[in-house]
Amino acid sequence: MQSIIYDFSYGKSSHRSGSELMNYEIPCSPTQAATAITSSSARWTPASAQALYELPFNDLLFRAHSVHRENFEPNEIQLSKLLSIKTGGCPEDCGYCSQSARYATGLNVSKLMTVEHVVAEARKAKDGGATRYCMGAAWRSPKQSDMDAVVAMVRGVKELGLETCMTLGMLSPQQAESLAEAGLDYYNHNIDTSERFYREVITTRSFGDRLETLENVRQSGIKVCAGGIIGMGETTEDRIDMLVTLANLPSPPESVPINMLIPMPGSKLANATPVDSIEFVRIIALARILMPKSHVRLSAGRKTMTDELHALCFFAGANSIFIGDTLLTAANPGEDRDSSLLRRLGLTPEVMDTAE
Repeated sequence: MQSIIYDFSYGKSSHRSGSELMNYEIPCSPTQAATAITSSSARWTPASAQALYELPFNDLLFRAHSVHRENFEPNEIQLSKLLSIKTGGCPEDCGYCSQSARYATGLNVSKLMTVEHVVAEARKAKDGGATRYCMGAAWRSPKQSDMDAVVAMVRGVKELGLETCMTLGMLSPQQAESLAEAGLDYYNHNIDTSERFYREVITTRSFGDRLETLENVRQSGIKVCAGGIIGMGETTEDRIDMLVTLANLPSPPESVPINMLIPMPGSKLANATPVDSIEFVRIIALARILMPKSHVRLSAGRKTMTDELHALCFFAGANSIFIGDTLLTAANPGEDRDSSLLRRLGLTPEVMDTAE
């Protein structure tokens, strides 16, 4: 039996000996050891990430929490608010989504909100403690005729002193530049799952299309928010591969939302099997280790999570949540429950860094 010592500060394998806080010796087979250290271009390999994932649960949580403390205030949680600025009618066939026009989910389709309405909702979110305001539209990609309104929304929310994030589907380089010029801080575009499993969930756009939009966003200077969904029928290896893909981007996403699938009635995945809670915590912990400086956000699915599961996820490195009763079209725990939980755990809202 061989072993590898990982330097968790940088996410790279090392042959050094020692027992520094951020190093951990992982027993593995000779084949795993060879595979894990042969890639010189990637920061992580599926084999090295899987070796972490399969650690005894307490060891994995200890490693993840140690990484978290090295990079963040351990008792602060970023509070974000998400608003659907244009709901339903999307031409894509994403199997998890209630907003796809291809599924009879009973969702009422709405037009793009006015700029004034969006800014007013953002003001309420700020009053409720949010520091980041996220705006989502059910589009394959925004039409040029909608860009003026979207740009005005970004500017209006920025004037309130909030960080801004948008998710509008695929972006061209020119659209990304327009949003960057307006001052958009983050753009969300999830890769959803592994490249191997992707076609089982979505056929109307490719995995490569997702990565192209992320590159367009990065080239424009906007920070990237990209994560995925757990519980769509994927294997553990698919979940690990998804995180490895994100961690090995030219720059890892600054925000990594991890969603627990909410089976939406009428959608392709309406009868999906619920996710095992321990496996979900393992994914949170792995995301924290692979992307040590990223905010890891508990996103969809929190309504059904117990307080104890929330607490384990926070200990494993999750340090961002969406507040409010609704998350796009799905139920969210609500601010009263979240406030109570954070108070009981001794967690406080993260203060936005205005020096950036």
